Amino acid sequence: MWFWLAGAILAEVTGTVALRFSEGFTRLVPSIVVAFGYGFAFYALSQALTRGMAVGVAYGVWAAAGVALIALIGAAFLGESLTWVQVGGIALVIGGVLALQLGGAPHTA
Repeated sequence: MWFWLAGAILAEVTGTVALRFSEGFTRLVPSIVVAFGYGFAFYALSQALTRGMAVGVAYGVWAAAGVALIALIGAAFLGESLTWVQVGGIALVIGGVLALQLGGAPHTA
């Protein structure tokens, strides 16, 4: 199920980067990549859920990883800024998802 979630994250990030280049869906190839990326992202996310991943954990990890990767890609390759406050915000989002994941772990006595 983690394989499917990783695929969903990569597809969503690919679609979002392509969205930046689609220029309001006026460029054909990036627009097709957006549609395929988001379509496959939802398919892969559904496969992770079908295989037993909790929806809160799956969506939290998907969203947090997507936000973090898009922010880093934007800063590294697209000339966008990334302040220390934004880096701290990304860390808080990731920390929140980790708390969601760890808080749902089964307890052993």
